[in-house]
Amino acid sequence: MSKTAVLLLNLGSPDSTSVPDVKRYLQEFLGDERVIDKPANPFLRKLLVNGIIIPFRVKKSAHAYESIWTPEGSPLILTSQKAQAALQQQVSIPVALAMNYGNPSIPDVLRGLVNQGVTRVLLFPQYPHYAMSSWETVVVKVQREAARLAPLLQFDLVQPYFGDADYIDALVASARPYLQQPYDHFLFSYHGIPVRHLTKADSSHAHCQVVADCCNSCSPIHQTCYKAQVTRTSQLFAQRAGLEPSKWSISFQSRLVGEPWLSPYTDAEFERLAQEGKKRLVVITPAFVTDCLETLEEIRVEGAEDFKAAGGEQFTHIPCLNDQPVWIDFLARRVQRWQQTGAVSGPV
Repeated sequence: MSKTAVLLLNLGSPDSTSVPDVKRYLQEFLGDERVIDKPANPFLRKLLVNGIIIPFRVKKSAHAYESIWTPEGSPLILTSQKAQAALQQQVSIPVALAMNYGNPSIPDVLRGLVNQGVTRVLLFPQYPHYAMSSWETVVVKVQREAARLAPLLQFDLVQPYFGDADYIDALVASARPYLQQPYDHFLFSYHGIPVRHLTKADSSHAHCQVVADCCNSCSPIHQTCYKAQVTRTSQLFAQRAGLEPSKWSISFQSRLVGEPWLSPYTDAEFERLAQEGKKRLVVITPAFVTDCLETLEEIRVEGAEDFKAAGGEQFTHIPCLNDQPVWIDFLARRVQRWQQTGAVSGPV
């Protein structure tokens, strides 16, 4: 009989806020060809990342990490470990945790599973939406490392769950206390990607950015379309939470200069909404299930400062699902369904 386990997969974090540790992390992260895929020539891409981007960003990034670091370490790692432990309490099989970049590393965790006698693993990326630079790259890395270290290990894979009814319910439940307070506007801020990544993921080359209102026009291409998926999450959330159509919108954060990224940009939206008289803003960041640099520093700190500097008065960031019971319950139901039926998808 096969011994099974579940492997939670997340982004990762530097080992510390020191410049050398942050530099090492950025080299691994930004050196990923699915994160920065241009130029196509590997030598030129490495030159761009290590010779231009990282030297320009490393000290600023180290300072940003310092602003959110806890005495125990990285918020993303610590919260992910809490979620792992909470899920372990609800399921009967081992629950492992690995990061795409940094520690605990995918190779080390795979070795540990094999040493426990595990032969089949449920891969559970902690990304609700497909993107080449997040969901796809962590899955590919697991497959690549497994082929090298544990070629007999078998995998089942949880697909992006952006429209899963249970996921939407968990997201709305986590936001409910904040929705019960007065607000003028509700903003969904998602991690940005280059527009080029959308068209690259469109195997038909005839839908994305071609068809009018392509995100809302039914197409099988939406299985690999990040923008269509975040649009669907927002629409389902708004319907379930009863948001007024005029009081919510979508924006995209965390971009690099040099080419068009998904818009509108979150930082510009903070300024625009404040100047339009939206004094009380609520922001949710559903691309992330775990609070991290992009939510804690970029939104909760810098975003609040930008919004108030533009004339806003009250800024509320809804925490990510983190280790909240509604999220752990969602994870547990999916794992238990896989154990019982082999199903890796939930209701949509």
